[in-house]
Amino acid sequence: MSVVLPGDHVPAQHVNLKLGPGLLQVSNVVDNKTESNVMVTRAGIINHSTNRSKWWVESKSRRYVPAPQELVIGVVTQKVGEGYRVDIGSAHPASLDGLAFEGATKRNKPNLKVGSLVYARVSLAHKDMEPELECFDAQSRKSEGFGELKGGFMVRCSLSLCRELLDPKHFLLPLLGRRFPLEVAVGLNGRVWVNAKDIKHTIALVRCIEATDLDGGGLDAEGIQQLLNTLDI
Repeated sequence: MSVVLPGDHVPAQHVNLKLGPGLLQVSNVVDNKTESNVMVTRAGIINHSTNRSKWWVESKSRRYVPAPQELVIGVVTQKVGEGYRVDIGSAHPASLDGLAFEGATKRNKPNLKVGSLVYARVSLAHKDMEPELECFDAQSRKSEGFGELKGGFMVRCSLSLCRELLDPKHFLLPLLGRRFPLEVAVGLNGRVWVNAKDIKHTIALVRCIEATDLDGGGLDAEGIQQLLNTLDI
């Protein structure tokens, strides 16, 4: 891991290169040849996937900047024509087409209400356009867990914790899953949806996520175990 500052260049090169938050691809003309470079736009720690196809900057920012293919949890704020305006915590609301669901047709499509939660994928993100969302997997075109999130509770946390929770090696969700059945959807926009059969389990989920976040104490696995014992779970 290395710290980067705005204006730094990173050696991000891949056939299927995907840039996440904090990075911008710029083109320069040198000796009549166009060269593409990846420039840092925010301070933080540079990270990349195992095959180096995905790069992003990890920072403590709570303002979400949409990036293509990222998973987000949004709140429907308005119905517009055949689609919806969705709050995903970014500077501008996102648009969600009514047909951007698995098997949706003009006669058969979801009827979302204002205030509904949706788990979606960012299909388009550009600084000069409002982001667009889709509620199906890009490759299989199946829902794969995307769509309306019914019941449960949404908890807000740092963007960095959300990325950690999506890592199968992170301790929190497996630890809680061994205690009681649960459903969790993690959005990279600083939102986590949780659901359990018992209300006290849902409360425990929320308390543990907040306590694991650095802003809430940054507890490790041992600390969470102790917290669960105090909650009588």
